[in-house]
Amino acid sequence: MANLLTRIKNTVMADLHEALDQKEKKNPIALLNQYLRECEAETEKVRKLLERQGQLKEQFAREHQQALEMAEKRKYQSEVAMRAGETDLQEFAGREQAQYEERAARLKEAMENAIKQQLELEQKYEEMNHKLKDMHIRRLELMGRENVTRAHHRMDQVLDNGAYSDKGYSKFADMENYLDQLEEKVNNSYNRNTIDSRIAQLEKEFKNKETHTI
Repeated sequence: MANLLTRIKNTVMADLHEALDQKEKKNPIALLNQYLRECEAETEKVRKLLERQGQLKEQFAREHQQALEMAEKRKYQSEVAMRAGETDLQEFAGREQAQYEERAARLKEAMENAIKQQLELEQKYEEMNHKLKDMHIRRLELMGRENVTRAHHRMDQVLDNGAYSDKGYSKFADMENYLDQLEEKVNNSYNRNTIDSRIAQLEKEFKNKETHTI
């Protein structure tokens, strides 16, 4: 049964890795974005642990201070009981004093360890943030390269691809033919109007001359 489960697990993991490889080939930026989101989630978890460590350190400090105060209090009470000749009370206060002093020593060591551990966590947390920031910058660089590559690919298709080029030149040729035809029509219309006006003017001049001659 265990071997069967292991084979199933290995098969599933192999399929998953293959799927991720295919996804990376198709869209590496999307895979990188997913990885960054996972890193951000882990960084947030560490931040919460670091915050918790700070709370524990403060709690150790409070407990340590309370233990010191109680040890000092029992010491004073033991001295008072001794002066009063209360042996049993003196012994009880003495035992209490020793217990609080021992607790204070343990809490002091725990507090010092907590401070040291918090410092280590803060350093590692800062390293994680720097790494995360570097990955964000790296992603921007890759996105810029991908954008330039896509732009070049689009332009190369237009400039180098015969279909795009022929289609483009065909459109330009159609436009030039249309403009030539339009220009010819305008010129013909202008010439016709000019001829008509000129002939009419000449006819008018001829009539005026004939009238003056008679």
